[in-house]
Amino acid sequence: MSESTLPDRSPTPITPAFNPTWALLALAMLLIAARPILPDGLMRPADILILPLADWINALFAWLRDDLGLIHVTRAIADGIEWLLNVTANILYGKNRWPRVGPLPWSVVALTAACLGYWLGGARLAALAGGTFVWIALMGQWKWTMETLSVIVVAAPFSVLFGLVTAVAAWRWRGFETVLNPVLNIAQSMPHFAYMIPVVVFIGVGPKAGAIVTIIFSVPPMIRMTLLGLRKVPHEVIESGKMCGSTSWQLMTRVRIPTARTDILVGVNQVIMQCLAMVVLASFIGMPGLGQKLLQLLQALKIGRSIEIGITIVLLAVALDRCSKAWAERQPTHHEPGIGWATRHRVLLIWAALMVAGFAISAVIPFFAEVSRGQSLSVADPIDAVMSFIIVTIDPVTQWLRWFLITWVLIPVRDTLLWFPYTAVLVALAALGYAVGGWRSALVCLGFFGYIAISGWWDRAMITVYTVLVAVIVAASFGFPLGIWAARHAARARRVLLLCDTLQTFPSFIYLIPVIMLFGVNDVAVVGAVVLFAAVPLIRYTIEGLRGVPEAMLEAADMSGATRGQSLRHVRLPLAFPTIMVGLNQSLMFSLFMVIIAAFIGTQDLGQEMQRALSSTDVGKGLVLGFAVAFIGLMADHVIRRMANT
Repeated sequence: MSESTLPDRSPTPITPAFNPTWALLALAMLLIAARPILPDGLMRPADILILPLADWINALFAWLRDDLGLIHVTRAIADGIEWLLNVTANILYGKNRWPRVGPLPWSVVALTAACLGYWLGGARLAALAGGTFVWIALMGQWKWTMETLSVIVVAAPFSVLFGLVTAVAAWRWRGFETVLNPVLNIAQSMPHFAYMIPVVVFIGVGPKAGAIVTIIFSVPPMIRMTLLGLRKVPHEVIESGKMCGSTSWQLMTRVRIPTARTDILVGVNQVIMQCLAMVVLASFIGMPGLGQKLLQLLQALKIGRSIEIGITIVLLAVALDRCSKAWAERQPTHHEPGIGWATRHRVLLIWAALMVAGFAISAVIPFFAEVSRGQSLSVADPIDAVMSFIIVTIDPVTQWLRWFLITWVLIPVRDTLLWFPYTAVLVALAALGYAVGGWRSALVCLGFFGYIAISGWWDRAMITVYTVLVAVIVAASFGFPLGIWAARHAARARRVLLLCDTLQTFPSFIYLIPVIMLFGVNDVAVVGAVVLFAAVPLIRYTIEGLRGVPEAMLEAADMSGATRGQSLRHVRLPLAFPTIMVGLNQSLMFSLFMVIIAAFIGTQDLGQEMQRALSSTDVGKGLVLGFAVAFIGLMADHVIRRMANT
């Protein structure tokens, strides 16, 4: 056989596979490099590309309100809500409305809270719940607090009921759940102000508007948790119910919902906390109470009084959170047969006796019915003195830090993002999407930020993105190490997690107080508030992820001779990565919400424009901006979820 007829056995050269990620990144870099010669249409969206979305939405709402007559329905619902608010307001702080039985003495409310806390969680919870209301009364903040609670006790039951019914419908009809899921995703990504503007258009301002926007805002977590609980019901439990001859209604009410009780009550806890957060923020639409007072004091830079109100809001949030969590964890008590009614309801009898004593003492000693302004305490002056000393002492440091951050960090990052052509940003985001999830994720990223481009709010959105990016990077720089440090020891982890749980109950307004006190009203204060708010989930989920690594994996690493550092890098962190990514996701969402809320102390981002839309009741502009914020959050959520799953 000749040499020419022998088969060619030389290795076939391997052609490297084409990677669209690098191609897209190269295109983005080319657009940036060519910026000086790019036409205006590639620098910012041309006018022909910007759609009049706000006008379309305003036209739709005008048609719904006037032509369809929806305003009459919403006003009728609002009148019903207002009637209930008048009842609770009369009972809690003596508003002159039916049933004209109030106000309840503060001592009676405090004793009721203490008894409820004892029944749910024992003496410590009783001290927290009762002590919170004693503090409120003695500090002269009773009426403001009752104005806030009078809305929560109306809004929370509506939210729970509506969320429960909607979740049951979604669980029963898959098609409805398919439609509901994206609605819930957007609803939970929308900033607080976006909910307020349509409500103001249809309802107006005041307590009834605050109650309705609170109901709408707090429904999504109830739906989510109820659906989760219904899906977790074991199949064996359902089969047992069917074998007993239960109908579909009985299976739902006697089997599924009771079995899902814990998850549903966690949803109730979330509803209560969301209600408190929104009621505080609803001061922007005329909702009286603690939020309105805190807003006024912050705008007047009265730090001592602001801290007093802040302590009250924090105590109220912690007490409501701990009581509702204890209710979720409390299992039904089954008494032995033959035990008397009085023994089974001992706490109820004690409460009844205390109520009689409380009303009697209040009738004899007016102080226990109402603490007058002259009798109330105040720690504002000592706080102001201490804060003034601290501010003067550390002023050189804060001045330098403010100058350094604004001059060398914030302005350069902001100007860089605004300098980039929007086309380069879109192509870079498509590259990021493809890297984590292929073409589908690339199109998702393009779609979310493409909406921002055609909405006409690109520059404002980039300012929002810059604030969030800087804040999350700063929060991660100390949040991750702190979480790793805390996760090394069980006792340390418990203490830090308890602190994180407490901090997560704080309404977002509270985080503005220390940064305004230290840095004044500027971008540094905004970023500082966002950092404080965003660090909590990073620390929490880092600890939970690292503590959740199976012991068998850690023992295997130890037996192979791995050092502590090697075990952390090669075992703990990789296994905890999905949980840590959940913390990063939560941190980004918290940051977005906080940036929008912090707009009232002076920013130039989407939040400032949203507040202007709220002031002018421009529902179209408000929703366009709200969707822009939501889509930033949803894009980040999509990318992080894909990264965690790879």
